[in-house]
Amino acid sequence: MGRRLGEFTADNTKCMLEVNGVRLIDRMLRQLGTLNLSRIVVVIGYEGQKLKDYLLANYPTAPIEFVENAVYDKTNNIYSLWLARDYMAEEETLLLESDLIFEDSVLEAALKSEYIDCALISKYETWMDGTMVRIDDDNNIVNFIPKKAFKYSDTDYYYKTVNIYKFSREFIVNHYLPFLEAYICVLGENEYYEQVLRVITLIDATGIKALPITGKHWYEIDDVQDLRIAEAIFAEPEQRLKKIQQSYGGYWRYPGLLDFCYLVNPYFPRQRMIEEMKANFEPLLRDYPSGMGVNSLLAAKYFSLRHDYVVVGNGAAELIKSLMGYVSSKVGVTYPTFEEYPNRLPADRIVAFHPSNDDFSYTADDLIEYYSANPVENLLLVNPDNPSGNLIDRAGLERLAEWAEANNVRLIVDESFVDFADNAVDVTLLHNEILETHPSMCVMKSISKSYGVPGLRLGVLASADKALIDYMRKDVGIWNINSFAEFYLQIYGKYEKDYADSCEKFREERDIFREELDAISFLRVIPSQANYFLCEITGKYTSYQLTLRLLTDYNIFIKDCSAKKGFPTDKQYVRIAIRDRADNHKLYEVLSKL
Repeated sequence: MGRRLGEFTADNTKCMLEVNGVRLIDRMLRQLGTLNLSRIVVVIGYEGQKLKDYLLANYPTAPIEFVENAVYDKTNNIYSLWLARDYMAEEETLLLESDLIFEDSVLEAALKSEYIDCALISKYETWMDGTMVRIDDDNNIVNFIPKKAFKYSDTDYYYKTVNIYKFSREFIVNHYLPFLEAYICVLGENEYYEQVLRVITLIDATGIKALPITGKHWYEIDDVQDLRIAEAIFAEPEQRLKKIQQSYGGYWRYPGLLDFCYLVNPYFPRQRMIEEMKANFEPLLRDYPSGMGVNSLLAAKYFSLRHDYVVVGNGAAELIKSLMGYVSSKVGVTYPTFEEYPNRLPADRIVAFHPSNDDFSYTADDLIEYYSANPVENLLLVNPDNPSGNLIDRAGLERLAEWAEANNVRLIVDESFVDFADNAVDVTLLHNEILETHPSMCVMKSISKSYGVPGLRLGVLASADKALIDYMRKDVGIWNINSFAEFYLQIYGKYEKDYADSCEKFREERDIFREELDAISFLRVIPSQANYFLCEITGKYTSYQLTLRLLTDYNIFIKDCSAKKGFPTDKQYVRIAIRDRADNHKLYEVLSKL
């Protein structure tokens, strides 16, 4: 009935659902039509007559038989399968559930397998739900694990049933149907047929095998989020790229996707900190977080700042929105940049500065010279800049801050990536004395980026301008930070050394990865003090072509900069995040092949 799909199944059964304009049943019948099948048996129930009429009208010559479960609303799939038992008893059978979408090679794998009785399985991933199995080294199914018996502590050993099975007639007649009948007699009709397989594997050595298809694309569609993900996975390459770009995260739902687009610290937090978060999961889930006053105290302690200088946000994005709503008049912006800031402003308030070199590098003196001739009331500096990785050092920052104070310009410094810089300790402006020396200046910091916790959505803004801080604290919600984020701020102090070590390890990895990328003939790597490299593509591909090729052929996602403002139209650029050694080397090997 597909209740979780809401309006999409309000008047149609699930297999009539469209994915990228093609109904699930049409896609499946096309795939089955390439096989040497004697017939296709469709068990219908909810809105069954509509499905039957549709198939008869659109597949008049197909060998389709129908079995109707008139009490579909009082039974489960064990009874639906039982109604089709006579067909199953006659021949070798492929059993498929109709809410599946899968690539063609999945059925090919089932038919070509030497196993005459098998269940298709895939290694457990976090997006999977439903029946799991455990297997031995010979691909024997040791046990079927229903939802009630599922243990998250055992997921390393779990495989998800794809809900596609191949059964021999001998297995069906001598094992499956007798157990199916007995199970229904004892436990009733509102059960799942996988339970019967579970019983068989426990008490009868039938030799049913597991056929792993890990790595092949498939998805089970139970709700609207599943539908959205399935549309991305099974879209044409160009549309798949577009859909993934528009999701802005949530990539754990995309099987095997390697994300070189979004920017985090690959070496923090360490396992010990994660374990402490896990150990406190239940009270954090059940209790309300503190309000803005307490969380600002925690954020101030985090950075050793005065409490009244700090406002904490649900990610830097929330604070950027509030800040851009507060500042007035013109804002100086260096392009290309992190566009969350200028996107919050009308175009006529932006005074753009474009560095006049191929590396998009600039100094404090460049900004002072330009904005002395083109006056603004506010000046944005992302340091290191995104996407270029350009860094202004401490001496330059001091000159810029002094110029800003002297010219009544509010200096907005976003130092979300500064901890990755070689001399990070000298460059950060998050010190009480610096803020007090330049009272109109404000400093933004995303905790997601360098601290490796983007899922917590944490950011801070610091300033000695108490009017600004008071405004922003009232502007954002009183409970804008959840309990998990608050607890992270609370315990961070115990792990500061781990964080410092992670940044040092990262700098070493950045140097190694830079050498690898420099060896790619069609890339020019721009020096960076952040956790990404901006690369000019000098041959073979456009930025779009390379991004599409990596995603389509290798399931690797990088940032195509062609749509970002500030790039010359006659050149091509991509941004590549820096991950850990294994992931970085994998990308290097792929780029070498290309």
